[in-house]
Amino acid sequence: MQLTAINGKQYLVEGRELTDSLLEKYLPPVSAEPSSLHEAMRYSALAGGKRLRPILCLSAYDYCGGKTSGEDLPVHFAMAALEMVHAYSLIHDDLPCMDDDDLRRGIPTCHKQFGEAMAVLAGDALHVVAFDLMARTGSVSAVRELAWAIGTDGMLGGQVADLEAEGKSEVDADEVVHIHRRKTGALITASIKIGAILAGADQQRTDALFDFGQKIGLAFQIVDDILDVEGDQEVLGKIVGSDSKNQKATYPAAVGIETAKSEAQRLIDEAIALIEEPESNMLVYIARFVGQRES
Repeated sequence: MQLTAINGKQYLVEGRELTDSLLEKYLPPVSAEPSSLHEAMRYSALAGGKRLRPILCLSAYDYCGGKTSGEDLPVHFAMAALEMVHAYSLIHDDLPCMDDDDLRRGIPTCHKQFGEAMAVLAGDALHVVAFDLMARTGSVSAVRELAWAIGTDGMLGGQVADLEAEGKSEVDADEVVHIHRRKTGALITASIKIGAILAGADQQRTDALFDFGQKIGLAFQIVDDILDVEGDQEVLGKIVGSDSKNQKATYPAAVGIETAKSEAQRLIDEAIALIEEPESNMLVYIARFVGQRES
């Protein structure tokens, strides 16, 4: 499927539709054994959401001149893999031993629907299928980039730092940035870089996109922290105030809500400045969307 969007809003819609079709195609069917595990995997992965990471991968791929027509393109495998990894991380993040959340994307979390043991296994299985798909891109660099993003230098390391910061009486902004860049920002950054890698981008452009990803990845999580304070639960699809309940280290808690808003906007402005011909670039639209989102 080739996107035909003529503006950013339509691009996001078509990108979500493409991602959903890829997940439907590449996820194991419920008709195959073990059907209960496949049902839990599909329940979480197909539950909706912004599909930001695969859309960022595709937009970076487009920006770098990658081929967009045809079926089963390497970028398609990568897009599905990135969303499966994201879904796996949310399943595990919602578990009682982590954030103990009951609601995700407006529906019961995986462990509430299928039980804790099945939720753990569903997350593990999504992780495995994701790496199988990323291997099908034929790019060792893309596989390694995903491994870095979710390993101890990335998402898992950030999750550990997040857990260890819980309940601290004071957490400074530098510590929060350290957590956010790894727990959330690493996978966003990798999504963009993988798109560039698969398109065959040169090192200069790949490095610029890495910096772009670092900035919007951090901005994304700062906005997420703000929404947990000021957001609408019906729009968010999850319970507002869970960060405070769990005594999480957040940017608003460290610097105040207004400073957090200013910092998020600064990061987005700096990210946009890294993009060539920003007037019609979908990466720029997505960066602005990150700063203005309500869910």
